[in-house]
Amino acid sequence: MSERDGFQPGVPCWVAAVEPDAEAAAAFYGDLFGWETENLMSADRPGKYFRCRVRGRDVAGIVSEHGAPPPPAPMWSTYVQVESADDAARRAVDAGGTVIGEPFDSPGGARVAVLADPGGAVFCVWQPDGHAGAQLVNEPGAWSMSQLITPDPEGAKEFYGAVFGWTPNAFEFGGAELTLYSVDGYVGGEPGQPVARDVVAVMLPAEVAGDEGPPRWSVDFWVADADGTAAKAAELGGAVVTGPYDVPGFRQAVLADPQGAAFTVSQLVVTH
Repeated sequence: MSERDGFQPGVPCWVAAVEPDAEAAAAFYGDLFGWETENLMSADRPGKYFRCRVRGRDVAGIVSEHGAPPPPAPMWSTYVQVESADDAARRAVDAGGTVIGEPFDSPGGARVAVLADPGGAVFCVWQPDGHAGAQLVNEPGAWSMSQLITPDPEGAKEFYGAVFGWTPNAFEFGGAELTLYSVDGYVGGEPGQPVARDVVAVMLPAEVAGDEGPPRWSVDFWVADADGTAAKAAELGGAVVTGPYDVPGFRQAVLADPQGAAFTVSQLVVTH
């Protein structure tokens, strides 16, 4: 189930990094994850949009700052598929969110809007227009899951339910509440995974994430060796924000690229 040919509305479908120097970022991730990168922008157009691939299949984008006001720092963004980006932006405002970047036609092959939830966590919506999103997930070098870190879990549950129809399923994890968002009828993930296959995103209270950063969406990429990937990121000029650690089923690390965009990597740990 790693290969995808599309997503249903309400399901996160794509991730992209917004960077001051997109070319340098593409080189970093190409070395780190083995990505093949292609700039979709013609030479006569400002900025760059790199589509990144594993085994010839699209896994992520790397984009120059453009269009909407640039983020205060380089960052990875999560895109949720919608039938209409314009309608989704209106629903977000009605639910207490903010439109940061009005809907526009992206060279990545979609109509996109940049939004923020009431707590300030930024995300995007993706109305396909020639590109259906990630073609490969849940394997080394590919995106696996996005995670919301927020100090207001209850407010987030109401907001994302109103905008996308997400159903929250909360349970205790390590003495704290972890929330798994699901979309009815969606079948994703991998057979035999420890959570239901209709799960589309994860939410953690800020205190559980162990930092005092702003509310945000983080992205996670699967790797074959979390320790090795962390060491390589540092060698390539990136940073190890949190060294490799173990959670049930995975060995993880929090990393940042040389321009400061943070992300996590996860190594699936098979137990018998």
